[in-house]
Amino acid sequence: TRQENQTSLTQFILLGFGTLPKLQPLLFLLFLVIYLVTMAGNLLIVVLVVADWHLHTPMYFFLGNLSCLEICYSSSILPRLLAGLLMGDRTISVDGCITQFFFSGFFVATECYLLAVMSYDRYLAICKPLHYATRMCGDFCLQLAAGSWINGILAVTIIVSLMSQLTFCGPDEIDHFFCEATQLINHFCKDMYHLDLVINIVTALLTLPPFVLTVTSYVCIISTVLRIPSTTGRQKAFSTCSSHLTVVTIFYGILMVVYLLPKSNMLRDLDKVFSICYTFLTPLANPLIYSLRNTEVKGALRKLVRKCAGFSRIQGCAHTL
Repeated sequence: TRQENQTSLTQFILLGFGTLPKLQPLLFLLFLVIYLVTMAGNLLIVVLVVADWHLHTPMYFFLGNLSCLEICYSSSILPRLLAGLLMGDRTISVDGCITQFFFSGFFVATECYLLAVMSYDRYLAICKPLHYATRMCGDFCLQLAAGSWINGILAVTIIVSLMSQLTFCGPDEIDHFFCEATQLINHFCKDMYHLDLVINIVTALLTLPPFVLTVTSYVCIISTVLRIPSTTGRQKAFSTCSSHLTVVTIFYGILMVVYLLPKSNMLRDLDKVFSICYTFLTPLANPLIYSLRNTEVKGALRKLVRKCAGFSRIQGCAHTL
């Protein structure tokens, strides 16, 4: 048990990739490219969903929400990491660390709910097509999206309110590239068994239901698809949810590995690698998966490109005149 009279901390040092000094410039360029492509890809999805009336459906409304979420999530972690790699300053204030944890936790929890909502949407479209239009009306879609964001912020607010009542003690080093929950718990002055237990219970209560709903929806979807007699019909039905199923598998697969992996010294670097996958690569992969595997999104992108090209020609002619 830690001693009560230890000096409370005012800042942390995020060790991150400090053990690889020669790779710092390369890592900076790599993460900068990932961040820019993530922002551009997800922003493009949002623009397409808003601009093309063919995409004004519940499925793409939720996809637009997911892209907004990925933009926010990447921005809660990557800019701070890039600044540290560029400037060499890896310190972060305690308040700044808690703030980063709050927003990154908020966006991860919200994504759990949003993916569940999107799986429910696909369940209704494939398993209950006759009821789809009446159930997934505009108001209900807004309520589902708002509920996802509200539940996400509720989950992390409970945890942060518990943390804010405690004091951080040494050591002041966090062996990670961002302020992650399990790392922060190790720096409280008191033995954090009870807090750790409460956090696990709150996390389970608020994230297991969307996970169960997601799995249940896809069990029903796959069962329904397999009962379709024609091969063409099965392919068409499955193509409407294959992109989302891919995203769900990547998100939950990596998240489970990160949080179920034993926290030993030997696996610490491996934990960072998997953390990179779900903090950087998942937001990057989402727009690529949806744009490459979805004919409607590709069609909307082609129309947008033609529209922009036509506008450029008109502008060129105007300047010539």
